[in-house]
Amino acid sequence: MIKHLRIDNRLIHGQVAVTWKNHIGAQAIIVCNDQVAADPIQKMALPMAARGSKVLVYSIAETIAYAQANPKETMFVICKHPSDALALIDAGLEIEHVNVGNAAPVAGTKYVMVTKSIAATAADAVTYRAIAEKRGGSLRSRMVPTADEIDFLKALSEAGL
Repeated sequence: MIKHLRIDNRLIHGQVAVTWKNHIGAQAIIVCNDQVAADPIQKMALPMAARGSKVLVYSIAETIAYAQANPKETMFVICKHPSDALALIDAGLEIEHVNVGNAAPVAGTKYVMVTKSIAATAADAVTYRAIAEKRGGSLRSRMVPTADEIDFLKALSEAGL
């Protein structure tokens, strides 16, 4: 089961490799993004960022297949983009918690800073709202397990998205 799905375009870094993985009690970290999974350098480097942990770098389709084949495994999935997360939700996977973690601004896009660490475009906002709608109308954001969660839909609205 996917215990925790985090949307974080930084993928694996210190917060993820140590703090979040231990907080969740995950048996595996899965990085889910089609472009990252097709990049041999990232497929090699990302597991090194979480030494001592089982790290899989999968496309969306591979993540769905793995989660369906291993329902008893506790998984921590990190999606690079909200569209990656929505695809997993649309596939009907069992996901206990969804968290918007970080989204650095992308040069050349019309982004708005929703929080100090989350940039979003109007298209991203539509995707985040679709995720929330399919998850009972709520979407939360939290940088680290010890931080307070914020209502991400409220933050989107306050940012004008």
